[in-house]
Amino acid sequence: MNRLKRLIAPVLCATVLGGAAHAEERTLRVYNWFDYITPKALEDFKAQNTQTRLVYDIFDTNEALEAKLLTGNSGYDVVVPSNVFLAKQIEAGVFQPLDRSKLPNWSHLDPKLMKLIEANDPGNKFAVPLHVRHHPDRFQPGQSQGRPG
Repeated sequence: MNRLKRLIAPVLCATVLGGAAHAEERTLRVYNWFDYITPKALEDFKAQNTQTRLVYDIFDTNEALEAKLLTGNSGYDVVVPSNVFLAKQIEAGVFQPLDRSKLPNWSHLDPKLMKLIEANDPGNKFAVPLHVRHHPDRFQPGQSQGRPG
């Protein structure tokens, strides 16, 4: 759970802190997969960012996300698409380019992951990795020492 918070916190904080500093409440609108962030993490974020109203909407398929984004003017500040759907959404103009000057940890992103994303986001202008999933069904016999277990 702590690792998850460390992964999403920079994205959310960069978005929240990216604008001019204001004393009034700001709204952060996030559209994410239904199972990526626990309710406790959202509560913690709200408790630690009292000047930010969090609107957190969820989706359960790439198609649902794409339908909402492609209708235009979704109003979301942060969305979490799958890499394979990214190119079409970028081509449709639904994302704004990232301002790397507001992402101080950009230099710590894994170059191999960034290269994978670059296949659908040339120049890494619109996306950063949030989650990496490993596929245990891609086991190659002879590549492992010992028996799993």
